[in-house]
Amino acid sequence: MAFPKEIRVLQLIDSLEPGGAERMAVTIANGLAEEVAFSGLVATRKEGGLKNTINQKVVYTFLNKKQAIDFAALFSLRIFVKKNNVNTIHAHGSSYFFAVLLKLSMPSLQIFWHDHFGNRVTSQQGYFVLRFVSVFFSGVFTVNEVLKDWAQKKLVVKDVAFLSNFTSDAKDEIPVTILKGTSDKRIVFLANLHHPKNHILALRSFLASNIANEGWTLHLIGKDKQDSYSEELKNFIQHNTLQEAVFIYGSCTDIKSILEQVNFGILVSSYEGFPVTLLEYGMVGLTVISTDVGYCSAIIQNDTTGYLILPNNEGMLTKTFVEIANESHKNAALAKNLNTFVKNNYAPEKVIQKITAAYQKHL
Repeated sequence: MAFPKEIRVLQLIDSLEPGGAERMAVTIANGLAEEVAFSGLVATRKEGGLKNTINQKVVYTFLNKKQAIDFAALFSLRIFVKKNNVNTIHAHGSSYFFAVLLKLSMPSLQIFWHDHFGNRVTSQQGYFVLRFVSVFFSGVFTVNEVLKDWAQKKLVVKDVAFLSNFTSDAKDEIPVTILKGTSDKRIVFLANLHHPKNHILALRSFLASNIANEGWTLHLIGKDKQDSYSEELKNFIQHNTLQEAVFIYGSCTDIKSILEQVNFGILVSSYEGFPVTLLEYGMVGLTVISTDVGYCSAIIQNDTTGYLILPNNEGMLTKTFVEIANESHKNAALAKNLNTFVKNNYAPEKVIQKITAAYQKHL
């Protein structure tokens, strides 16, 4: 068995544009920098704002991959792996395929696949390819127990483990975003503008609650692809004259600074895996509204650590918006409870220890 210092690992991710899987890839790479002999991070297709959050001790490279099978990018990855004596690849999301291609020419590499996709159980997209190549995986990490059960039953790999997401302080973050509206009446929705985040549900319920008339504002933070999803939101805002109450900021990297400017956070997705967003809300002490999807109910217990509502339920969300506008003492208690819960149960040290133990087991 290898000693911990022999672990030389890279995190493989398609993009560094802000998103749940992308933030976890960077967070894990940063967390491992002090724990293993080598911690690297490789972005295959796109760079993005998260590049600025990479720890200086993490060795980073970008492949500029253009297609699923890109031999130039694969050769660049092979050079990077050989140069740094990498023995373990931690592949996030769809990057597992590229990791397997590399392993075909470097059989000694250990591949761990990290599944962040909350709708994996009901979606057949890419299943047969994933099942076929899973024989090359040393292990699988999943972001909730449902995905763990699915992987154990469907994939050709024995070592499957639930791995809790976690968050850490952004010590080098540069605050640049200034939110509009009154400080104690701001609600933030931290999620990229795409399905299944269900921003339109938030907008409809926010409008129906009439709390905008009392000075409350809603702030959408996340990548705006300028597509039909985004257009629907903007048309709704304009049609209902919500321009002074709902604001779209696009992708931002100063997340902690943004969250410190609000008291309330929402996440009303139709489905989720394990949203890092809820941990980030909890770390800064927000009162949270979340839909009961994926792992969310393990973090947000209704009337204890936040408000937990049914997914796609406009009436329930409308009622909850009204409630947070009128329950200041309850809100403060829920926020404090969530803050304590997150700090006690999602410490980075415990998760990093579990990751390194899994790597070491297969070296």
